[in-house]
Amino acid sequence: MGDEGEGSVQTPLLEEGNNALLQAGKDCEEEYTGDGSVDFWGRPSVKENTGNWRACPFILGNECCERLAYYGINTNLVTYLTKRLHQGNAAAAKSVTTWAGTCYLTPLLGAVLADAYFGRYWTIAAFSTIYFIGMTTLTLSASVSSLKPPSCVGSVCPAASMGQYAVFFLGLYLIALGTGGIKPCVSSFGADQFDDTDAKEKKKKGSFFNWFYFSINVGALVSSSVLVWVQDNVGWGWGFAIPTVFMGLAIGSFFSGTPLYRLQKPGGSPVTRMCQVVVASLRKLRKKVPLDHSHLYEVQDRNSAIQGSRRLEYTDEFKYISCVLTKQQ
Repeated sequence: MGDEGEGSVQTPLLEEGNNALLQAGKDCEEEYTGDGSVDFWGRPSVKENTGNWRACPFILGNECCERLAYYGINTNLVTYLTKRLHQGNAAAAKSVTTWAGTCYLTPLLGAVLADAYFGRYWTIAAFSTIYFIGMTTLTLSASVSSLKPPSCVGSVCPAASMGQYAVFFLGLYLIALGTGGIKPCVSSFGADQFDDTDAKEKKKKGSFFNWFYFSINVGALVSSSVLVWVQDNVGWGWGFAIPTVFMGLAIGSFFSGTPLYRLQKPGGSPVTRMCQVVVASLRKLRKKVPLDHSHLYEVQDRNSAIQGSRRLEYTDEFKYISCVLTKQQ
């Protein structure tokens, strides 16, 4: 009787203990993000203190100011090259298109560095600094007398010296390098602030992108109207100095939100993984793909096997490479 009574007392105690553990685990899941993000100090992100809309104003401010700075240079650049550096129309157009093309190629470098090595936060921070140095160099080239050619005398326009060209294009291509680390990272860094495993936060992500593109257009509108007027009517020194100040504000805005950000850890080179997929697809080219995709190889955990990446669900849109997921016999 004594043993039976003792067993009947222990059973409710065990159940109560199990319930307490389950509740503790549930509370822990609710406290931390489920997408593997960490805060600036490398600790798991706490939902109440990091990310979400509380971190987004700093990212949106950064993007608005950076776009204002970029379009403040790009919009009227041909005019500067022809009227101040005394280039011909064809040469000026070639210089601008070459620079603009470089601005759209460098994001390939920035994206690889962010995903594979440094993470989005440090990539944005480093390349924003390079961007600001380029803006400062460009402003000096338009403001310091020795760094720009003399004004035209009648129809005679002295050509810029090699040194003057060197300083100007150094600043211009530092900007191109800087935008390469910002352009591919800022929007995805903003998306990182919303936990995909939380239905409420996932819904807010779409609203973030609406505000993100609104910020881009605000910056482009101000630079294409106000800054162009300043450059044509006040002076090129001021016309380049104002976007430089805004680039400084962009960096300040970005760093101000550091304690609130959620960071995704870099997950290795995506180029390597792409090559692995190509090699695996060629090796398994003759394998028959099962009709039921549940028979394909996939990690069972809810997280991706790649550190810092989210698991992607199977889709029928890429059936031609589904052979990669067939299991080895």
